[in-house]
Amino acid sequence: MKHFLTLLDIPAKELSTLIKRAHELKTMQHNGEIFEPLKNKVMSMIFDKSSTRTRVSFETAMSQFGGHAIFLSPRDTQLGRGEPVEDSARVLSSMVDIIMIRTFSHEMVETFAANSSVPVINALTDMYHPCQLLADMQAYHEHRDSIKDNTVSWIGDGNNMCHSFINAARQFDFKLNIATPKGYEPDADIVKAAGDRIALTNIPEEAVENADFIATDVWASMGQEDEQKQREKAFANFQVTSKMMQLASKDALFTHCLPAHRGEEVAADVIDGPQSIVWDAAENRLHSQKALLEYLLTK
Repeated sequence: MKHFLTLLDIPAKELSTLIKRAHELKTMQHNGEIFEPLKNKVMSMIFDKSSTRTRVSFETAMSQFGGHAIFLSPRDTQLGRGEPVEDSARVLSSMVDIIMIRTFSHEMVETFAANSSVPVINALTDMYHPCQLLADMQAYHEHRDSIKDNTVSWIGDGNNMCHSFINAARQFDFKLNIATPKGYEPDADIVKAAGDRIALTNIPEEAVENADFIATDVWASMGQEDEQKQREKAFANFQVTSKMMQLASKDALFTHCLPAHRGEEVAADVIDGPQSIVWDAAENRLHSQKALLEYLLTK
């Protein structure tokens, strides 16, 4: 049994195979091919944070694979009334085949996985968002083939997406330049573990120079809404603009995990422009997660 709490939970070679498999599944689905390897399998989806792409992609994935997904919000479960995570994990995992969790604390997901008898997927915590990176890597592969030895730039907050890009640099073997305002750097231990693949700066123009792939995220994530005004000031010079994109490689691509705030972290002509693969990556949440489900639940 395997869990997927971070990108590091799957060996690098198998991750690359998973990305290729995601593209195969995408082609099959676009061609109208019926493929149901998870027939009669059930997924429990635990949501402490609101979602559009995560819920729709996982629920659709299970349906197209012949299985079923159960949506659980805090008001629907005893977890929301204080039942110990360990107890909920033991009970739920005795009834379903796989569990997906979207929550705040990464420690909660780790505790849940440690007490679960079925695979657990991290669908977002405050520390990591590995499912989004699967979709981003698939989109880049579809447009440019392998990302190995390329240069990626992260512009903005050193948040869960940044941490997952750091892990992706380790697993897919690319260089990652990270530009954050002072005081908003990613977790030092996560950076240290990635070694010389990572370069930190407080100047976004330095990070994007000659880069092949540019990524960003909102300045204030869920749970940080009260910091919005403070963050707008701190991140004022970190908007990804067309002028900034011109410093990157000529055929550089841009991505964003969504939802996006045009005019804040990214200019409209970038996210809606020809270099953006945002919408491909968004669709790929379905296909890459289907590949992940197949990987975790079949031989």
